Amino acid sequence: MKKLEDLILTYKDFPKKGIDFKDVLEILQYPDIFQDLILKMSSNQFLENAEAIISIDARGFIFGSALALGSSKPMIVARKPGKLPGQLLTREYDLEYGKNSLSIQYNSLKKFNSFVIVDDLLATGGTVNCVSRLLHDQKKEIIGLITVVELKKLKGRSKLNFPVHSMITI
Repeated sequence: MKKLEDLILTYKDFPKKGIDFKDVLEILQYPDIFQDLILKMSSNQFLENAEAIISIDARGFIFGSALALGSSKPMIVARKPGKLPGQLLTREYDLEYGKNSLSIQYNSLKKFNSFVIVDDLLATGGTVNCVSRLLHDQKKEIIGLITVVELKKLKGRSKLNFPVHSMITI
């Protein structure tokens, strides 16, 4: 039987030369492994202590929506440019291979004060840090980050001022 670690595929030189892209999408082809992963992620104390989940575009939506369903917690999305209507909170961030920005709908944050951030992968911490700055600007509390994979050598965890729980560290 396949193990979770075996389903994290590496694509060399993607999206540009020198980057080893870690892809978690293979996990979705094994429903038993995906279900076990979601059950383990759902048991995290961060989730219990948060009022809502914020999932990061796009693979974070897969895991965040499953966690939201399993925990009966509301889910809010942080999306890339041009993907959300309405009044937006937007912030730019650096990637290991460029720049991007994320937006959250202003009205989606009003009812909640504490959040757990969910994403597929923690690398340099730029994306998660962007979301945390958006939340802090609105005086919201971040309980922690739950991620499937953490790339330890890129030290993203060290740039965050809240707890991190990674299912796999490589």
